[in-house]
Amino acid sequence: MDAETVCGIYEHLAERGVRIWIDGGWCVDALLGRQTRDHPDLDLAVDRKDEEEFAGHMRGLGYTKRRDGDDTAWNYVLTDGRGRSVDVHVFEYDEAGNHVYGIAYPYGSLTGQGTINGHAVDCVAPEWIFAFKTAYPPQDKDREDVRALGEKFGFDVPPTHR
Repeated sequence: MDAETVCGIYEHLAERGVRIWIDGGWCVDALLGRQTRDHPDLDLAVDRKDEEEFAGHMRGLGYTKRRDGDDTAWNYVLTDGRGRSVDVHVFEYDEAGNHVYGIAYPYGSLTGQGTINGHAVDCVAPEWIFAFKTAYPPQDKDREDVRALGEKFGFDVPPTHR
């Protein structure tokens, strides 16, 4: 998934009033303000109230659900038949800000701002993507992401990610 495609998807949805938040490796790069590595996909969060409209616009861009048995109503992958994929994370909060559906993004975690290819994007907040990235046994790419986030934002990198 290249930066031009990510920005195209983001802008296409924004122009149609569908808000998304960049997550995963592209979130790290957005927060750093530069692309640090290749990304096999785009992870994004979408509010449940916007999910149906989001899915319709993604179909318009040629993306359909990949059926692999691991899909849920709140976490699924869209592919475009050209090797690009979008990992969709649907969430919902109630009026008090409590998580009530889907991927458990803590309230306030979707407040980050970053840039991809010079385009401003909403994303997971730095402290939260750092927490998410350090919550599981790391691969090399995760160690690199965590070290870069730690350096930029002053987070203490755990020994498992050094």
